Amino acid sequence: MAVIVQKFGGTSVADLDRIRAVANRVAATLREGHQVAVVVSAMAGVTNQLVTWVRDAHADCDTREYDAVVSTGEQVTTGLLALALNNLGIPARSWLGWQLPIDTDGAHGRARITAIETAELRRGLESGAVQVVAGFQGRSADNRVTTLGRGGSDITAVALAAALRAERCDIYTDVDGVYTSDPRIVAKARKLDKITYEEMLEMASLGAKVLHTRSVELAMKHNVRLQVLSSFNDEPGTLVVDEDEIVEQELVSGITYSRDEAKITLVRVPDRPGIAASIFGPLSDAEVNVDMIVQNVSEDGKATDLTFTVAKGDLKAAVAVVEVHKGELGYAALVPDPNVVKVSVIGVGMRSHAGVAKTMFETMAAKGINIQVISTSEIKISVLIAEEYTELALRALHSAYGLDSA
Repeated sequence: MAVIVQKFGGTSVADLDRIRAVANRVAATLREGHQVAVVVSAMAGVTNQLVTWVRDAHADCDTREYDAVVSTGEQVTTGLLALALNNLGIPARSWLGWQLPIDTDGAHGRARITAIETAELRRGLESGAVQVVAGFQGRSADNRVTTLGRGGSDITAVALAAALRAERCDIYTDVDGVYTSDPRIVAKARKLDKITYEEMLEMASLGAKVLHTRSVELAMKHNVRLQVLSSFNDEPGTLVVDEDEIVEQELVSGITYSRDEAKITLVRVPDRPGIAASIFGPLSDAEVNVDMIVQNVSEDGKATDLTFTVAKGDLKAAVAVVEVHKGELGYAALVPDPNVVKVSVIGVGMRSHAGVAKTMFETMAAKGINIQVISTSEIKISVLIAEEYTELALRALHSAYGLDSA
């Protein structure tokens, strides 16, 4: 009997009626002859409320106590789902992270899983009982509750699937799969039957909210087949698989965007060795992550303009860090701009096809959209543009690469 791990997010277990619907879905999977382990998140909105209470109690709280509080939402949903399954005549048992245990490092609030003990879980599965596991949480070496970071239930599910050598990990959410672009903006976006780990990883890191980036990394590392599908209908979802499982690669699989971008330009920076280290070293020390970087060519060999991007929430901190070092950097002016968006074209087919960048740049030019910064990888091209052109750029690129549904 194959093991299937199913993960249900907060909207899927938002109230008792939805929890009962989840129980029925799990029961259907059992009837297909599978052993089922289920990972659940807290009810929609519960974790946000718990975080608010923690911050109100102590603004600069001990992160160990933060984890002790915010992990409790999942305890409720594991118990309720086990009860709902029992009510259907299905044996089920709930598990918290420390009970298995799911071992993690000690980085409270953003812990990483180091090991999962599965012996008791396997015995339960082999007896025919559904094993309901709390997502998002684990146990540190000093026996404290840890949490994996927001969206961490995806990570729990994939790690559990890897530990159990599951046939598949099904991620149930409020969308019915992975689309070629955001269907709320691009009306002709279409759902993909399959997508590679690498493409999904790029999409997740570049603005697509379907899967947690770390969960995709984990699935790729352990070759866990993922399926993204909806809790609210019975439509087939999207499989996230190894590249070898996709016979004919599309040139481009998707167009994503991220509004969480801000641009900083340093005007007339001295063009000398070590200047980049003097800028980005202090930013790194301040834990400000820098993404895209472009430096203009210096004609006189004396000064140049340097532009880089940071998360929008880090803009104020980044500006403060750079301004503190203005004396040693010697730039003429600092120009911040929060009104930008990053648009990315993603596809493993880029490896074997030329002209992808040309199509992107010609499409943007035809629509009168100025490209401010460019970055590339083997399967991705990203550009920074003014935020007001987001929808126009997405729709134009989607059509230009032949992704529109019929």
